[in-house]
Amino acid sequence: MGRNRTQPTSSPRRCLIAGNYCHDVLIRDGVVLAETLGGAASFISNVFDGLSVSYNLVSKVGSDFAYSVHRDPIVVPDCRTTLFHAHFDSGIEGEGQRDRVLKRVNACDPIRPSDLPESRFDFGMAVGVGGEITVETVEKLVEICSTVFVDIQALIRVFDGVDGAVKLVGLKESGFFHLLPRIGFIKASAEEALFMDVEEVRKVCCVVVTNGKRGCRVYWRDGEVEVGPFPTSQVDPTGAGDSFLGGFVAGLVNGLAVPDAALLGNLFGSLTVGQIGLPKFDLRLLQRVQEEVQKRKVQCISCHERKDEKFRFMNVAGHEQFHASLIAAKQIPRCLPRECEWDLPNSPSRAVEQGLNVLPHFTTQPKLLPDSVYEEPIRTADGKQ
Repeated sequence: MGRNRTQPTSSPRRCLIAGNYCHDVLIRDGVVLAETLGGAASFISNVFDGLSVSYNLVSKVGSDFAYSVHRDPIVVPDCRTTLFHAHFDSGIEGEGQRDRVLKRVNACDPIRPSDLPESRFDFGMAVGVGGEITVETVEKLVEICSTVFVDIQALIRVFDGVDGAVKLVGLKESGFFHLLPRIGFIKASAEEALFMDVEEVRKVCCVVVTNGKRGCRVYWRDGEVEVGPFPTSQVDPTGAGDSFLGGFVAGLVNGLAVPDAALLGNLFGSLTVGQIGLPKFDLRLLQRVQEEVQKRKVQCISCHERKDEKFRFMNVAGHEQFHASLIAAKQIPRCLPRECEWDLPNSPSRAVEQGLNVLPHFTTQPKLLPDSVYEEPIRTADGKQ
């Protein structure tokens, strides 16, 4: 009897991620730098795997999908895997332009309500990047999940019919606005936040706005809090917001207060921008982070709290110390130089296994964009161009 009574509190919280895996081609000045597994689902699951978070994942790919992943996707035989070209410009004095130019080249099938499992989850995440999240899918998520997190890019992205360039529309025009009162958290970058009225949205759900090297800010009905950043040298911004969301939800899964969970999100966002494509996290760093999270969880449990609150939004005493401990964890030497080298194209089996085929300009002949096998017309799931 005693064991049955304690089972609910000892069971791990379950998460459900909905978003398609993608193939990302990173291009600078017309030269392909890397071809890598992409999509918000891949970055979030990468963080979850590193922090031992229990989760299910629903993702669709085409028959051309060749990456090794921890959660098998749904393969749609007549589709191509969603493919993005991310264009960067070195700009003046190598500073580069502020934002990449992102183009969707192929789009796989959308995720439909029938693709989601018929079971209950503590947390659900709608994290599409290529238009694969539908209104009906979000409606199903809020039915089967206690708290739903939505990345605004899944709602407001539209794609040019000629070249697939990513554009944004206002949240009110997206068709998803009426669902906000049923959503727990909506995450947006500072640029994406301009496409919604934060003051209006915060009245019905929590808003998390990431702002790169400035950290993030969390808004809810009764207040807001700014959460500090982790200094880093940016190499590739791809997936930073996705890794942030993965770290943020992982923190809440582990019982952290919202500001502490956002700190964890900032940490993983900073780790991601320091690498090209899907990042590798050092095992020693992950172990140290998990230890600090558990220490912080114990501190939070010992603090006075209102039992009727599902999440604690205000800073709990010790937040700055937690920040300092995570900064120290990040400074752990990640690997020896040889371990950090990219896999070169002359070892394709390892590159495919790890989801990365890198063509560094300093080791191999660069692959110019016009010769790329991915230079083809924009194609959607129904075969239209």
